[in-house]
Amino acid sequence: MDVVSGLPYSNRIVTDGTDRAAWFQARSRGITATDVAKLSTPLSIQNAANEKLFGSTFRGNAFTEHGNLREPVIADWVLREYGIAPSQALFHAEYDLRHLATPDGLVERENGHLELAEIKTTNKSWRTIPRNYMRQIWWQQYVLGAERTLMVWERHENFVPVGEPECRWVDRDESEIEKLVGLAGDLIDVLIQRTT
Repeated sequence: MDVVSGLPYSNRIVTDGTDRAAWFQARSRGITATDVAKLSTPLSIQNAANEKLFGSTFRGNAFTEHGNLREPVIADWVLREYGIAPSQALFHAEYDLRHLATPDGLVERENGHLELAEIKTTNKSWRTIPRNYMRQIWWQQYVLGAERTLMVWERHENFVPVGEPECRWVDRDESEIEKLVGLAGDLIDVLIQRTT
């Protein structure tokens, strides 16, 4: 059982992710970590509402294709090195079924603490984890009740991986989570206003 809330995360699975159409449909009905990653200003809330209502014009590119190809390989590395199993399940938060997240990996440790993994590929060297990814991580921690997340990234040059993946633990941050829940609430308010 997760340590932050009373309802086990395993009882909050919306879809296991094996049916991609069902996964996309379920995501469209709520606020996901991908949505929250973009929220930082009033304008970003309006833009996110537009995407939720009308869909995104972005259909992927060479970078997203590379990331999709590399993610299972990196996930295998995460499992070997840290014991965090890959996941494609979509979960909802305990107190708001509209708050959704799909971590790239998760494990419940013997002490009952839930740990997540988030996997990215990049053609840049990172001194710090980009802020939009931090928002994504904190949202996932909130939704699942996780204590910390292993952020894993693999750098590439012209889509050729450079060395082993790099990683860093990100601890749960209640004040950041509180801000994100507020921003998600603002987004839901805008969506309701535009659809009524």
